[in-house]
Amino acid sequence: MTLDQLRIFVTAARLGHVTRAGAALNLTQSAVSAAIAALENRHGTRLFQRVGRGIQLTAEGELFLSEAEAVLERAEAAERALTELSGLKRGALRLYASQTIAAHWLPPILHRFHLRHPGIALDVHQGNTAEVAAAVAACRADMGFVEGTVDNPALVAEPVATDEMVLVVGAHHPWAGSGRPDPTLLAQFDWVLRERGSGTRQEMEAALAGLGVGREALRVALELPSNEAVCSAVAVGAGATVISRLAAAPRVALGDLAILGAALSVRAFCALRPGDRRKGRAEEALLALIREG
Repeated sequence: MTLDQLRIFVTAARLGHVTRAGAALNLTQSAVSAAIAALENRHGTRLFQRVGRGIQLTAEGELFLSEAEAVLERAEAAERALTELSGLKRGALRLYASQTIAAHWLPPILHRFHLRHPGIALDVHQGNTAEVAAAVAACRADMGFVEGTVDNPALVAEPVATDEMVLVVGAHHPWAGSGRPDPTLLAQFDWVLRERGSGTRQEMEAALAGLGVGREALRVALELPSNEAVCSAVAVGAGATVISRLAAAPRVALGDLAILGAALSVRAFCALRPGDRRKGRAEEALLALIREG
């Protein structure tokens, strides 16, 4: 059994398709099939069954998947440890960030990091807070950055920055140009929300609850999967929202959105990492750069 065979097996299991696994690994379909067949024949166990044009793990394959992923993670950790012996001249850093952070806060920091450590390849993925936490917990990322609350004892959260949540409407909304409306009026207009599981959604509901307005009191017009979609909908009059000042700023500058009053709340941006693993040098270097401000 080789690491290459394990990588092929895990990729095929995740994608559920031999051809797609080959494309992801830059291998031919026959090479993927041969690697899987070699594993199955060597151990006399069927790992996949065909379902339509795709493949699906058997019960034995499901059990083997977690073991294969653990072996690959240990191999990657060993490779990172060897890389770190040469300092920060080469290597890779796998990051996962929630949308507000990935779109607005993190890019300038990563640019500075690249200028300082050009030999470190940065692999950055985006998801909502729940997805980031899951990626870090599953060791698909060395470190994650989130703006929502994460309740996972396997993860360590370290505050790295703060962000303001503001009440926003379109430039032509009846509230535009005024201060924050009385809380009793908040249920009288339509609202645009982020999807459940996002840090922005969590913070919005908490901020409104602090004003005595529960989620059930809101007239929800739309639930959308990104800050950009929310801002676009609000700009054309779909309703009000509570969103990061960072996310709203570009459309406010264009005159499409209006911020009503002072911030409703201040939230922390946190770095997430597995609690049972020490920080690598690249992670330490990135956190140190963030602390510099």
